[in-house]
Amino acid sequence: MSTDTPSTVTNRPSGASDRQRQPKRWRRLMATGLKVALPIAIMVGGGGLAVGLMETGPKAERQTPTRQAKLVEVTPAQVARTTVTVHAMGTVKADRQVDLRPQVGGRIAWVSDEFMPGGVLGAGDPVLKIDPKDFELVVRQKAAALATAESNLKIERGQQSIAKREYELLGETIKPEDRELVLRQPQLATVQAAVDTARSTLEQAKLDLARTNVTVPFNAVVQSRDVNLGTQVSTTTSLTTLVGTDAYLVEVAVPVDQLKWLRVPQRNGEAGSAVRVFNEAAWGTETYRLGRITRLASQLESEGRMAQLLVTVDDPLALKDENAGKPVLLSGAYVRTEIDGIEIGPVAIVERNLLRDGNYVWLLAPDNTLNIRPVSLLFRGRDTVLIDKGLEAGERVVATTLAAPVQGMALRARDDAGGTLISRAAPAGSAQ
Repeated sequence: MSTDTPSTVTNRPSGASDRQRQPKRWRRLMATGLKVALPIAIMVGGGGLAVGLMETGPKAERQTPTRQAKLVEVTPAQVARTTVTVHAMGTVKADRQVDLRPQVGGRIAWVSDEFMPGGVLGAGDPVLKIDPKDFELVVRQKAAALATAESNLKIERGQQSIAKREYELLGETIKPEDRELVLRQPQLATVQAAVDTARSTLEQAKLDLARTNVTVPFNAVVQSRDVNLGTQVSTTTSLTTLVGTDAYLVEVAVPVDQLKWLRVPQRNGEAGSAVRVFNEAAWGTETYRLGRITRLASQLESEGRMAQLLVTVDDPLALKDENAGKPVLLSGAYVRTEIDGIEIGPVAIVERNLLRDGNYVWLLAPDNTLNIRPVSLLFRGRDTVLIDKGLEAGERVVATTLAAPVQGMALRARDDAGGTLISRAAPAGSAQ
């Protein structure tokens, strides 16, 4: 038997429930509004505060920047007469060289102790000797032939005397055309010719004998040795190559437009420009040998189209007593030369590195501002330039490199302590 318990149901009016939910919704809206409005209010307040501080704070007065003058190094321009110096490179070559060959053939029987590469021989010194025995025999044979011919000549002259006496006895009975035959004149001419021939062949034999001694034609050094003791040689055999030691030539290449500054001889006896020859790799930077321009080659250099000067250096191997201790100039060396040209001027002499942008110089004007001035170049050397227009003596040339030079920019050339002029040493009096 089941007992049903009745459930109790409580019904609340709907209006009361809505009144309870409304306060909660309002609180949520208020909280959201505060989250949004508070940061905005802070930002607005901070901005206003900042504006107020800027308006009421102290203000800095605008000042004109102080013009800073750059400290520079200067050198005074020098104007004077000077000698042009042309710098050029060159190659040393032998002035005289010969491939020595014998004038007679035979076996080499003797050689000089100096007959080796580098050996030094004087003019006329024997260098080797060919076995003379065969030539001595020929000389004796030719001498005997000459003696026979001379004996025949004496006999014929005796026959001439007999024929003359017979002719005188016969008187005028002999025809004139037969006179030479009667007097044996053709026979005498034949014997005389035989004597002359024998004498010539003897002289040739003696000359061949003398030629077995091979001598040096000029003062020379042995460059190469092609034969030895016992070698069989002929007139086509090369014995040695000799290079003259009296002088060497230096072939120097210079620009054609610089020839006008140099003294180049046009004929024998004229003195050319003096030349200093440097071989810095072998001698150092200060040592040099002296030479002179002797000739100008008739054609330009094939590669650079430059003029070729021939410079003569006497006694290059320093073999003479007056040149003892001087450096030795070797054939084939590549050398630097300084050639003294003509004297010109007055011109301004300025170091080459003080030339700006081709043909401008920077000057420190009297009002201590930069003056960028164009100049006229007369000669451009390796270390200096010669200016004929645009620069006066004593003007201060700026030696300091400026990063951004502007015409009229402020400069100063005195230190802050004692006001001493800061300057470079003036360039040398001659162009380099």
